[in-house]
Amino acid sequence: MTSIDTKPTPVQVSWLTAIVFLIFHILGIAALFFFTWPAAITALVLYWLSLTLGIGMGYHRLLTHRGYKVPKWLEYSFAVCGTLALEGGPIFWVGTHRIHHQKSDLPGDPHTPREGAWWAHILWMIFGQANHANTALMSRYAPDLAKDHFYLWLNNYHWVPLTLLGLILLAVGGVPVVLWAIFLRVSVGLHVTWAVNSVTHMWGYKRFATRDDSRNNWLVALLSFGEGWHNNHHAHPTSARHGLAWYELDISWMQIKLLEKLGLARNIKVAKTGSALPVAEREAA
Repeated sequence: MTSIDTKPTPVQVSWLTAIVFLIFHILGIAALFFFTWPAAITALVLYWLSLTLGIGMGYHRLLTHRGYKVPKWLEYSFAVCGTLALEGGPIFWVGTHRIHHQKSDLPGDPHTPREGAWWAHILWMIFGQANHANTALMSRYAPDLAKDHFYLWLNNYHWVPLTLLGLILLAVGGVPVVLWAIFLRVSVGLHVTWAVNSVTHMWGYKRFATRDDSRNNWLVALLSFGEGWHNNHHAHPTSARHGLAWYELDISWMQIKLLEKLGLARNIKVAKTGSALPVAEREAA
């Protein structure tokens, strides 16, 4: 059975990915010379929309781990928001993340810092077997999504929503809005999500004795709306709540609770923190 390897080899260079990342970063820097308040505000709104509704609440806590349930129309909406982060389609993202949990910081983990900090942060996307377009392969790791024709289409054409959004913003707000709300916003969002792969497996504190190097990092959590409480998440993968202490701000969790109050979220899974042994207790034992 074909699988995803972590070792970079020259024949696996994804030139398309590298070129797209380069263009987005160059134009993202250019955006700083075209500042307008409408452009900046639009970028902030889309940053929230793509990273919390799309990635945190959608791709991650809902589609990957099924930490809660929402109506299908809302689930699909979250998935579309996820494509606006330019992190691939839902089947690719979910499949890759499930592999990460199965082999976290072991051979076979697509983006472990044990292969190098920059490998975990970005290089795995360029030199590894990211398989953005290989829906058939990634469907093996996300068979539940592969049964849904909408997710099959969205994975194959995940670039369509962002492209259409860019054209709309160009028509409505002009070049400054496109530079800020598409290129700068996406570039910053990519690094924040990549930091969950790299930074939170290198720096931070551990509340639970997991077998991997996962850490809780407050800065990554702040920028990613709660995804930086990574050690908590690895200890309790299906929990829709990642910030498990009063001081661990988890915006995505707060929004899931709001959906519950509105009658849109149900079957919410929440970690029972006593079910995983805290590091301090393990060391004292």
